[in-house]
Amino acid sequence: MDLSRFHPTRRKMIRTLLLGAGLSPAVLAVLSRASANSRVPVIPGFQKIVGDVRLNGAPAQVGQLVQAGDVCTTGVNSECVIIIGEHVFLLRDRAEVEFYPEDIEPQPTNFVSGTIKLVAGAMMGVFGDTNTVITTPMATIGIRGTGVYTEAEPQRNYVCLCYGRAHVRANASAAVGEDLSTTHHDAPRTFYAPPGEGADEQGGPFMEAAQMVNHRDEELIMLEALVGRIPLFGPDPIKMPDQT
Repeated sequence: MDLSRFHPTRRKMIRTLLLGAGLSPAVLAVLSRASANSRVPVIPGFQKIVGDVRLNGAPAQVGQLVQAGDVCTTGVNSECVIIIGEHVFLLRDRAEVEFYPEDIEPQPTNFVSGTIKLVAGAMMGVFGDTNTVITTPMATIGIRGTGVYTEAEPQRNYVCLCYGRAHVRANASAAVGEDLSTTHHDAPRTFYAPPGEGADEQGGPFMEAAQMVNHRDEELIMLEALVGRIPLFGPDPIKMPDQT
């Protein structure tokens, strides 16, 4: 994390967000030692654990690395923050995520690509260079370096391309999809199940426009700052109403 990239007032705000986010002692230690022009190293693995967070069924530990094929789950009122390569993930409660079970070998040091499977719950991810695909029960999202928030519920899945580029499609129909390019939550989409599993009996709609819900700019700024980046919408958090 190169703190010198930020204007002093923005740097103070970002440090406040990070210090108040309940992150790992290792992250807090390097932040507390960092001068205004310091380059703070990216620290991989679990950076925050709240409540019941498990990796492959065993309780996760702060600092523990996440490897290709690992499954992370969170219990009720639980969450975690994970760094993998140049990508950062926030998992909300009652989530189940399988990270890179079909991992593409890293190319530059932190270039990690492959497939992430969101089985249940909600996940926010910010990505560096990558060819990652996020799959949910009802949607597939091809990531090309971006910020994205996804939810997988039994009757609907939700995708907000917060900024960047991605191809999204409905799993129920290969013909239902689109290329998206956004800068600030411009095109959220809701996905529905195939006929017989909660969708319209006529076969749709499998995907439709939606509103931004359940995530905030401050979270994206915090995640990007952990790997020294600024969201495309800039370093200022734009206040959004909390959605529950």
